[in-house]
Amino acid sequence: MSNAKANIAVLVSGGGTNLQALIDAEKSGVLKSGTIRLVISNKKGAYALERAEKAGIEAFALTRKSCGGQEGFEKRLTEEIESRGIDLIIMAGFMSILSEDFTRHFDHKIINIHPSLIPSFCGKGFYGLLVHEAALAKGVKVTGATVHYVNEIPDGGEIIMQKAVEVKDGDTPETLQRRVMEEAEWIILPASAEKICAGILAGRA
Repeated sequence: MSNAKANIAVLVSGGGTNLQALIDAEKSGVLKSGTIRLVISNKKGAYALERAEKAGIEAFALTRKSCGGQEGFEKRLTEEIESRGIDLIIMAGFMSILSEDFTRHFDHKIINIHPSLIPSFCGKGFYGLLVHEAALAKGVKVTGATVHYVNEIPDGGEIIMQKAVEVKDGDTPETLQRRVMEEAEWIILPASAEKICAGILAGRA
């Protein structure tokens, strides 16, 4: 089937700016080999869920508490993903560490976007604004974003794409965060998704 697409699930926790970048990329044709079928948030009331619903994508919250802990949460997550024939899982601002069992089960099927040039400012404890605070504290002149495969080590999987962003005099963590999103994250996350989905389709041919 020439019109077949790879099925994507997006995992979110907050506002969903990277989810929006993926939705926009699918609309504009940047992401043409894959389609977003499902959005799951590990936080109730996350604005990302509203973004998904507005785009007509199935979306719901799934919390550790409602599943009786991490093991139950990952079991439900696996069931929801597998029952929909998902080919690629994208972590887009998903603030939850997944276990080795889960990441092994979906080996090379989960990707994440991280707001620095890995291996700088990554790993346990580096997320959100903390990444940009660390970059500014160190005085780096160039930062950026990285899309990588997810394994059991936080930010430890192999790199798929990176894009550099200039650090400017007078930057605050907030201004730097915004520039990294606009100039790197929102570009390389959809591009990486397209690259992987095109590979999935080619493997089926």
